[in-house]
Amino acid sequence: MFYFIGLGLYDEKDISVKGVEALKKVEAVYAEFYTAKLFGGSISSLEEIIGNEIKILTREEVEEENLPLKEAKIKDVAFLSAGDPLIATTHSEMLIEAKKAGIKTTVIHSSSILSAAPGIAGLQAYKFGKVTTIPFTEENYFPHSPYLAIKANMDSKLHTLVLLDIMAHENRYMTANQGMEYLLLAETDKKLKIATEETVVVVVARAGSGNPLVRADRIKNLINSDFGGPLHCLMIPGDLHFMEAEALVELADAPKELFEDLI
Repeated sequence: MFYFIGLGLYDEKDISVKGVEALKKVEAVYAEFYTAKLFGGSISSLEEIIGNEIKILTREEVEEENLPLKEAKIKDVAFLSAGDPLIATTHSEMLIEAKKAGIKTTVIHSSSILSAAPGIAGLQAYKFGKVTTIPFTEENYFPHSPYLAIKANMDSKLHTLVLLDIMAHENRYMTANQGMEYLLLAETDKKLKIATEETVVVVVARAGSGNPLVRADRIKNLINSDFGGPLHCLMIPGDLHFMEAEALVELADAPKELFEDLI
């Protein structure tokens, strides 16, 4: 049996009871934290709960060596990841390959930033378009695809969830400030009036924790703010329902004058 188990958003207590029960009985437990990471807890704490050792894998061990999949051919294996286990494309590919190999699989879901961030800001999840990720840029690497994804969503009057790059092996986690800086630079290049200093953005930090941060305002008023530790993400609202506008004022401390035509 090959278990795909989500750890949730913030600490070792976010895992489901069903997930804990599975981890107690498998023969090997693997985890990856290069797509996301739990910042409120520790693997050692989870190991104490399940009474089993957890081996953390590198991207290469997962994507190139397919280590969990190989082990699942001969024993019961669990593969852990932060958030929901099948959000990352790599994990979906592993599920497909397991099915092809005749390995029994069980998926144990958990909370995901895709639903948590809109929820705690009061934005309606079904009004979101394509999710995009802003990568760390380099001297000769500045993709405009995240900016263009936001434009496509805006053209359809949809909100955009913008995830921010993670390089766990370098202990680098993009901040909301860096994400906004990218957007302004992309705007300078493309000049499509998608992400100017006047654009309203929503910042979510440490979703899933006991005290998450949710802030909404124009980029110019947020870009120099301190949002605390990781993980951060951004949301760019499209057309707002009056209830969403009210939620951003009440839940995200947005200035009421931003939405005076709606509320």
